[in-house]
Amino acid sequence: MAEHPAELAALLDGEGRVLRWPSKRSIQRQVIDYLAGKFEIGRDYTEREVNALLNRHHTFDDAALLRRELFELGYLNREKDGSKYWRTPNTRLMV
Repeated sequence: MAEHPAELAALLDGEGRVLRWPSKRSIQRQVIDYLAGKFEIGRDYTEREVNALLNRHHTFDDAALLRRELFELGYLNREKDGSKYWRTPNTRLMV
């Protein structure tokens, strides 16, 4: 597994899944940045596919929260009706 900031690493299990949603906003941003990296640029996703991908990478059963955060923070874009999502090419991922 790649190196992660200590705050993020403490939230990941051995398979790289996020175990809980942190209360501190700066750590939430690290989680969202980490999850955004799971999406391919140039690929369209249905809401169901977004949820499935997020569910593979977290264990606290709240894909809707994560999907909303990804959108509101500009990591994912979507059609107004929610029929299609995609990762924006200008998303800056933390390294």
